[in-house]
Amino acid sequence: MPSGVRGALVQRVSALPDGPLDVTWLAVETPRLPLGRSRLPWEPASLAGWNVTAHLGLATTEVHLASWPAAPDDWPRLIRPTIHEVLGLCAALTIATAALDLSNRLAQV
Repeated sequence: MPSGVRGALVQRVSALPDGPLDVTWLAVETPRLPLGRSRLPWEPASLAGWNVTAHLGLATTEVHLASWPAAPDDWPRLIRPTIHEVLGLCAALTIATAALDLSNRLAQV
């Protein structure tokens, strides 16, 4: 990773098994992850491969989502299913929350 960043912000994850992970660099000064977004920092592993972690932005904090120690050089392919499922779940929860909010507002009318 370049200096001055604390990881890659996942923008989009392809549904295809070998599809891409679209990311942008997340500056060190960025206070926290947006709700439902994932950050991927990685560093070389001591013997071979890469130590990769994933963090998830929640409403008030950022949590550790998963770790892949000593992942092979094609680690984006390895982590893609996990990140894809988590981002899909976050999107579904966002829609469900909006629907419940709308239902509550309509019930008050």
